[in-house]
Amino acid sequence: MAKDPNPDQGWYYNTRTHQVEHLERSRSVDLLGPYPDEATARRALDIARERTRQADAADASWNDD
Repeated sequence: MAKDPNPDQGWYYNTRTHQVEHLERSRSVDLLGPYPDEATARRALDIARERTRQADAADASWNDD
């Protein structure tokens, strides 16, 4: 993790370690976020699944027109 003198205040979910990170973060390629708080970051995978489901539904609707 990098030491940043002015860290981003957001919360992140690390898809490699399955840990929530704040202030000191791992590589961005492994992170989902930022989220406003720790509890929301812990739900990152559920949030991503729901957003994907919504996007897939929108694509299907677009293709039906």
